[in-house]
Amino acid sequence: MNVPSIAEVGERFVEAFRLSSRPLAVSGADEMPDDAVPFPSVHRCIAVALSRLAAGETDAPALCLGEDAHAGCCPGGLAHMGLIPRPEFVRWFVSTGRADVRGGAAEYLKAAPELVDAAFAKAGPLTPPGRYLVVRPCRTVSPAADPAVRSLCLFGPAETVRNIAALVHFDRADPFSPVLAPWGPACAPLVSYPAGIAAGAPKDTAFLGPTDPTVNYAFPPDSLGIGIPAEVARQMAGNLDASFVVRRPRVAFPVHGALSDR
Repeated sequence: MNVPSIAEVGERFVEAFRLSSRPLAVSGADEMPDDAVPFPSVHRCIAVALSRLAAGETDAPALCLGEDAHAGCCPGGLAHMGLIPRPEFVRWFVSTGRADVRGGAAEYLKAAPELVDAAFAKAGPLTPPGRYLVVRPCRTVSPAADPAVRSLCLFGPAETVRNIAALVHFDRADPFSPVLAPWGPACAPLVSYPAGIAAGAPKDTAFLGPTDPTVNYAFPPDSLGIGIPAEVARQMAGNLDASFVVRRPRVAFPVHGALSDR
């Protein structure tokens, strides 16, 4: 069977899922690509920068992070990309806060700092995919760079992402594990979990998100993201023609208010 390239997978997804945003490819590199700019030059939040790259709201051809290319980036995001140790203040800031930590500021996302510690421990060691984390639109991934792609990141309205999740399930027997909505910083389900940066993340699994409400200000209320391991995405592209997406497009994308052909 012909294995589609990441550029082909992205093209097929745009057509089949009627994507208005660009599918993104997540990879690692030992050298910073000439056309890449640091994530923080677009936004300090990795997830927000990803959404802007996908939407074409930045002229940057690609985004990158590395030891010499991360100034101004969210510390929690850097930690979850495996580029720095998790700062001690995060356990308090994400949970209940403490008067002597950042003036008591807190996000109240976890009931106690011990739960933050346990969640990060469950995620496992965090190892970057190379000296640089690189994200670019799938369509610009060259054949030489194709093998280095770890995962894809897609954004769309809820209906679109529901259809993408349904295709993940198409050739799976387990009704529960192929698609998860895990806890973590906004960038985790979009990058570190599907790309295998977090050792504890389940393999061959797609991740919905972000489930971090602190980025809600930057995402449309009806928008969702999904991170998909590269090999799962290739399999999905191969399954498209046999699936509901192609064979029953009016079910996948009904004309709302009209009678369904179901």
